[in-house]
Amino acid sequence: MNNGTNGRGWLRPLVLGCACVATLGTAWAGDAALPPGVRGPVTVRVTDGVSDDLLTAGLGKTGLMGATPAYVDPAHPTASELRRNAIYTNYRALVDITPLGGMGVFYGPNIDIHGQDTLGEGKIAGTETTAWADDGSGRRNVTLMVQLPVGFDPDHACIVTATSSGSRGIYGAIATAGEWGLKHGCAVAYTDKGSGNGYHDLMTGVVTSREGLPMDAATAGTEALFRVRAPADRVAAFNAALPNRMAYEHAHSRQNPEKDWGQNTLSAVRFALYVLNQQYAGSRHFTPANTLVIASSVSNGGGAALAAAEQDTEGLIDAVAVSEPNAQPRPTPGVQIRQGSATVPVTGLPLIDYFTLAALYQPCALLSSRTGLSMDPAFWPAAYTTSAQQRCTGLAERGLITGDTVAAQADSAWDVLLAHGWTPESAFLQQSHFRLATNAIAVTYANALGRFGALDDLCGYSFANTDASGLPIAQSPTTQAGLFASGNGIPPTSGVNVVYDGSVGGPRLDFLSTSPSTGRADFGLDGALCLRALATGQDAVRGAALTGEAASAAARVKAGVAQVQLGARLHGKPTVIVAGRSDSLLPVNHAARAYFARNQRVEPGSPTRYIEVTNGQHFDAFMSYGPALGYDTRFIPLHVYFNATLDAVWAHLTTGAPLPGSQVVHTVPRASSSTALSVQNVPPIAASPAPAAQIVFDGRTLVVPD
Repeated sequence: MNNGTNGRGWLRPLVLGCACVATLGTAWAGDAALPPGVRGPVTVRVTDGVSDDLLTAGLGKTGLMGATPAYVDPAHPTASELRRNAIYTNYRALVDITPLGGMGVFYGPNIDIHGQDTLGEGKIAGTETTAWADDGSGRRNVTLMVQLPVGFDPDHACIVTATSSGSRGIYGAIATAGEWGLKHGCAVAYTDKGSGNGYHDLMTGVVTSREGLPMDAATAGTEALFRVRAPADRVAAFNAALPNRMAYEHAHSRQNPEKDWGQNTLSAVRFALYVLNQQYAGSRHFTPANTLVIASSVSNGGGAALAAAEQDTEGLIDAVAVSEPNAQPRPTPGVQIRQGSATVPVTGLPLIDYFTLAALYQPCALLSSRTGLSMDPAFWPAAYTTSAQQRCTGLAERGLITGDTVAAQADSAWDVLLAHGWTPESAFLQQSHFRLATNAIAVTYANALGRFGALDDLCGYSFANTDASGLPIAQSPTTQAGLFASGNGIPPTSGVNVVYDGSVGGPRLDFLSTSPSTGRADFGLDGALCLRALATGQDAVRGAALTGEAASAAARVKAGVAQVQLGARLHGKPTVIVAGRSDSLLPVNHAARAYFARNQRVEPGSPTRYIEVTNGQHFDAFMSYGPALGYDTRFIPLHVYFNATLDAVWAHLTTGAPLPGSQVVHTVPRASSSTALSVQNVPPIAASPAPAAQIVFDGRTLVVPD
C-alpha cells in the first residue's frame, strides 16, 4: 500500500482535449490473460476528442446543458447513440445542470483542475475499454470499463475508481469521479457493480446487451446485461396473472449485488492495471506499487469505494474520497452521536430498516407544518394530499401515531422519523423523496437483500409501465429501445413504475392504490406494512415475531443485511468522507456519521476525515428544477465539496499536504432562483477548522457542531 507522497512529490499537469484522432497506440484485441474473475469479450472504443470523447460523448459542455440528443431512428438507436445518450442522461442526473446553480462556473467539462474556465467544451480524447466481471455463467455480468485519456502520463500513473451511483449503469459516475479523474490525466475504472440498468421485459422476452441493444432472452446466452432465469412455464403463468411486468437487475438478479460492490470496485482497478499494461506493453509495467489509486464515487458508488478499501488485501488502493456514501456500518455498541447539545436517539440503522420506516410514515409526516412544504400541484396533485391524509388515518387507527386531527397525526409521524435518526434539517425533503424515491428503494432493496426474483411478487409489488389511471400496460417499443440510455436502474424510470398488485380492484400504480384492510386510497398502506415486517422480523402493528413464510422471508432479508454491513476498518488509508446534513435519502446519522464514528472507534488515530456540509442534500440534480421543487433556494450543490475532497486527497498523496480536519462547513443557499451561486454560498473546506467547527470523537461520542 502506498501512503503519503509515495516518494513522488509530483503534481498532475492540466489535461486538454485533443482536436485530432488519437489512437494512443495500436488498439489491441484484449486476448492476453485477463485478471481473475474478468472475462471477455473485451471491446475498445477510440475517441478523437472532437466527434466523440470520453467525458461528453462528443456533446461538449453545450450539448450536455442542451436538449436531449435525438436518435436518427428512435425505434432502432445504434450502440453509439445509446452510449451518447447514456452519458448525457447520467451526467445531468448527478449535478445541477444550470449556470446559475454552478454548472460551467464551479464545475463542468469546461472547468480545469484549478477551477478556471479554460477547457472550452471540455472534450477529452482517449480509449474506452469494456469487459465483464463474471464467473463464466453470465449470472453476475458486472460491467467493467476503463477510460484512458490522452493526457495519461505513464511515468506518473494514476487510477481513479468511478463505481456507479444509485442503481445506474456503467456511466453512473461520469459527472463525478469520472470527470475529476479524466481531467487529472488518470485512468478511470468504472463498474456498474451488478446493479446497473439491466432490464427484462417478461412479456416479450426482451433484454439488453452490455451496449444497450435489445436481445432475445432465450438466445442471449451469457451476454445479456441481465435476464430472469426461471422455467418457461413459470414465466408464462406469471405473465398470465400479471402481464406486462418488467424485471430489473438490482432488484431481481437474486445475487444480493451490494455484498459484492467492494469486490466489483477492486476488479475494476485490476482491469485498469490490465488495460494499462496492454496499452504500454514493452515500455512500462504497471503495478499497485507504481500506480497511485484513489477509490472514489458518490452514494452507492461511495459505499462501494469504502467497501473496496476495507476489502483490499493487495495494496491496490492508496486513498479514498467519497461523497454521501451508502455505508451501512455494523452495530457499534457504546458509540453515540451528538449534534450540538442533542444526542441522536437512534443511529447506524441498516438501509432497509430506515427505508421501510420512511415508506410507512413519510407520506403522513410530509403533511406536518414543520416540513414547510409548498405542495406544487404539478408535482403533488390534490389526490396525493388526500391519500397522505388517509395514510395518517390508517396509521392512527393502528396505534402507530397519535392525534385526533390530520395535523396532529402528521406531526406525530414526523416525530417518529426524528426519533429514528432523521435530522430536523431534512424536513423539507420528505415530500419529494416520498414522491420520487422512497417506496421504489424499499421495494428494490427488500427484493435484493432477500434474493427474491420478479416472479415472487414480494409483498405484492412489481414493476410495470402504467397508464393515466395507474393500470399496468405494455411498454412502448420505442421507449424500450432507448431504455439503456434513459433509465436509472430503479423504477420510477422511463415510464416504468412501482405497481401494488394487492390493491383493491386489481394491480395499480402504488401512488393510486387502495389498501384491502382500509378500503382507502392511502398509497398502499398494507404493502408498506408488509415491507416493514420483512425489515424487522416483526408484525409492524402488533410487534409480535413473524411466523411461517413471512418469518422465512424476513430471515432471508436479515441474512442479506449482514452480508452488506461494513466494518469501517480502512487499514490506515487516507480517507475523506463528505456528506450533506440535510440528506433525507441516506440520513447522516445512519450512513456517513455512523460509519465515521465506527471507524474512529475501531481504528483510533485513523487518517479518516469527515466533512459535513450544512444545506447539502443527496440530489443536486433536483436543484435544476428551480422553483418547481424549491431546492435551489434551500440547498447548495454538494458536488462542489465532492471535488474539494478529491483535491484534498490528491494533494495529500502527491505533495504530502495534510488532510483537512474533520469539520462542519456552514454554507448559505442562494437568495433566489435568479441569483447565481457564488463563493459566499459555498465557502471552502478549512485546512485547519476553527474549534467551533471541528467534528471530534472522544472514544465514545461523535460530536458534530450545530
